[in-house]
Amino acid sequence: MRLVNQTKGTILAENVFLANSFLKRIKGLLGRASFNKGEALIIKPCNSIHTFFMRFPIDILFLDKKNKVIQAFSGVKPFKLTKIYLQAEHAVELPSGAIKDSLTNIGDTLVLMSNLA
Repeated sequence: MRLVNQTKGTILAENVFLANSFLKRIKGLLGRASFNKGEALIIKPCNSIHTFFMRFPIDILFLDKKNKVIQAFSGVKPFKLTKIYLQAEHAVELPSGAIKDSLTNIGDTLVLMSNLA
């Protein structure tokens, strides 16, 4: 699956993983040695993120139920915690720099598309 910024027409990730079960959400990126450019993890449901015990910084986007970006964080280092965003339906974790590279801003709408399209 591909994650696209529909507002800007840019690609955030070509290889998207979905964490939509309790165990997948708990594990998230823990245990990974790296997070490669072009990858993303979508956590559903999710309104807060922690980076405890992670080995690398990440970018984080919080999306509402219409997939509109309501908050964005770049280069979040390990052992940090975001506040709770009550409007957030899910979160997207990306390699550090992906938000800047894709020109993504608060208010943009993201879509998940098949790589076959």
